[in-house]
Amino acid sequence: MQAGWQAILLIHPASRTILEVQQHDDNRGELFDPRRTGFDHMGFKVDDRAELDAWLSRFEQLGVRHSPIVERDYGAVLTFKDPDGIQFEIFYRADHP
Repeated sequence: MQAGWQAILLIHPASRTILEVQQHDDNRGELFDPRRTGFDHMGFKVDDRAELDAWLSRFEQLGVRHSPIVERDYGAVLTFKDPDGIQFEIFYRADHP
């Protein structure tokens, strides 16, 4: 591990999809701003509406601040933010691959 930096790898065994989350300790203390060049948000699709409802229940059990499930033209979405203010969404869309 490098000084001032650490990472966590999340690896899905079947698909070998890898998500790496990094932390850089030399951040100047600025919070995330989606209007600045860089990352905006990340979305995760679930297979059905019941799974989206299960995420909502789990967030409530854990005390995670989140939006209500919102019905949109493209499907249903549940949003939340990490401690740095980066938005994540979990969505269900029947016609999405």
